[in-house]
Amino acid sequence: MVQIFVRDNNVEQALKALKKKMQREGTFREMKRRKFYEKPSEKKARQKAEAVRRARKLVRKRLQREGAL
Repeated sequence: MVQIFVRDNNVEQALKALKKKMQREGTFREMKRRKFYEKPSEKKARQKAEAVRRARKLVRKRLQREGAL
């Protein structure tokens, strides 16, 4: 659950913080994805692509860390 506090009646700043938190958590992407029905085969392909992307990112981070040492 996302919770944002409004300080000094500054709603714009609180809204900006809320959007940033939701973006970081992937809420907007999730809402966009759930807007339409996704066939099981498409869902499987998307999940596989996301897993490959995560794995490549992890390898890049590791190589970058080892290069800095």
